[in-house]
Amino acid sequence: MTEAAFIDIDWAGRPVRIEYQWIARDRAAAPLIVFLHEGLGSVAMWKDFPQRLCIATGCRGLVYSRPGYGRSTPRAAEEAWGLDFMHRQAQEVLPALLEALGIDATRDKPWLLGHSDGASIALLYAASYPQRIAGAIVLAPHILVEDLSVSSIEKVRAAYLETDLRQRLARHHDDPDSAFWGWNDIWLKPAFRHWSIEAEISAIRCPLLAVQGLDDEYGTLAQIHGIARRAAQTELFELADCGHSPHRDQPERLITAITAFIQQQPHGDKP
Repeated sequence: MTEAAFIDIDWAGRPVRIEYQWIARDRAAAPLIVFLHEGLGSVAMWKDFPQRLCIATGCRGLVYSRPGYGRSTPRAAEEAWGLDFMHRQAQEVLPALLEALGIDATRDKPWLLGHSDGASIALLYAASYPQRIAGAIVLAPHILVEDLSVSSIEKVRAAYLETDLRQRLARHHDDPDSAFWGWNDIWLKPAFRHWSIEAEISAIRCPLLAVQGLDDEYGTLAQIHGIARRAAQTELFELADCGHSPHRDQPERLITAITAFIQQQPHGDKP
């Protein structure tokens, strides 16, 4: 894995610095997996999972921190995310990043692997750009807001205010307040209770693997079952003894399942 690097993109008329990291970039003929982190994630918080998966699949990897996270440009203190913040990441930030890095997604169609909010962003990208994606793997995705999700996010808010959570997040984010409050505030807005991407999912045409831990404190099986009802090609993978982060709780089983899924697709075993 290479060291993290930075590139500027134009987003909403202003330059934004994006932290990113390549895995096996010299493997030019191999499929590309783009990793999209969770609501409090970053390049660093994936740890070694992207590298392990790329070794197992023979793929290249691109890991990045969204604006407001990791070492990317922090969210301004007065900047509040809108109800469409995941749509904007899928339809504005990710395409701009791919273009800035010289990735022509119409020819070099990436696989997207997203976790939590990142999984929802992957679904939205797949629905918006069906000709620019090879397939998607979504871990603990959100397609609607459940009471369980809100309850758990309220508990995390209390932990951020009352425990050392802020200090722990500061190891991975230049501005932990930017990362935390951008995510937490929008999820706890009353209007966000009505957020849903169920209608968009019906437009997804690419291969899709949806993964849910059976002990997930942020979502239930209703999330991935809802995806399968709207995108018939979806393969479901339900993991016992697994919470909200399958790549941390059950990495070996997850890597085996993803490797098999990618390699069963046309050209998925391309070296």
